[in-house]
Amino acid sequence: MTKTCDVAILGASGYTGAELVRLIATHPGMRIKALTADRKAGQSYAEVFPHLRHLDLPRLTTIGELDTGGIDLAFCALPHATSQEVIAGLPRDLKVVDLSADFRLKDPAVYEKWYGHPHLALDLQAEAVYGLTEFYRDEIKGTRLCAGTGCNAATGLYGLLPLLRAGVIDPDDIIIDLATGVSGAGRSPKEGSLHAEVSEGYHAYNVAKHRHLAEFDQEFSKAAGRKVEVTFVPHLLPQNRGILATIYVRGEGEAVHKALTEAYAGEPFLVVLPYGEAPATRHVRGSNFVHLGVIPDRRPGRVMVFSTLDNLTKGSSGQALQNANLMLGLPETMGLMAAPLFP
Repeated sequence: MTKTCDVAILGASGYTGAELVRLIATHPGMRIKALTADRKAGQSYAEVFPHLRHLDLPRLTTIGELDTGGIDLAFCALPHATSQEVIAGLPRDLKVVDLSADFRLKDPAVYEKWYGHPHLALDLQAEAVYGLTEFYRDEIKGTRLCAGTGCNAATGLYGLLPLLRAGVIDPDDIIIDLATGVSGAGRSPKEGSLHAEVSEGYHAYNVAKHRHLAEFDQEFSKAAGRKVEVTFVPHLLPQNRGILATIYVRGEGEAVHKALTEAYAGEPFLVVLPYGEAPATRHVRGSNFVHLGVIPDRRPGRVMVFSTLDNLTKGSSGQALQNANLMLGLPETMGLMAAPLFP
């Protein structure tokens, strides 16, 4: 018999909170015992997310009203700069998976540079484990605090980390051209996320200054054993979910494909497509899967690597659940093997 673990979701009124509820609702080893959302405290979850009205869920409360007694793990789906203070106030024996940016960067000076203010929980920052599951599985199993990756960052990291580790590409010539759905901007009202601002259009944003560059710098440099800085241009897609990264590198196509295939052999959620095939966001929508493709350029020595995932699932809430399974001693894939939604 699988043990049942009681969990709380802090910040349950956002997109990632709702995605966590959707996934955990059919998880045989977890039970939702508390949901917080300060601005919507007192409401039923059905009032906030009518598509989940069939579930028997606790009413939303404020974080101040949260009773952590009996809770085995808390998912923190709060905005960055909020999570660090909230998590610092939680019991030190409570396991936490944080979905914000607050604990992703190991160097406090780098965090302050990219986020514009000092970190307020340096002891927690030092102990947090970066939540890219397939690369930090053993560390995640033993940690109390797991820091979920950025969704854009995860998409690029899955396509490049094995190649840098294997030394099959030039680390000084990497371009990540990435397109992402609107839900990555969160649920809070923003002018740039309005339907009239997004539909029927396609544009680059945060060029040369996107905060996920800090994660790329940290993880790529670690993998290569030397400083690596990539060119990264994110674009906003007029769709709700999904990220597709087209990555341009110098290398040999078959060697690149072999490195990815060998790195992800046996990984339940990482699918390397046949050589010469490119993936599509619609083939991973609503799932915890990542599809990767490799196509050689017409010019010898240049290769295109493609990586796609659902930003709300494998890029955030699904990744969080995968890591929580490890931290709680549950099977890693539990609650996450549902097929992608199609069409």
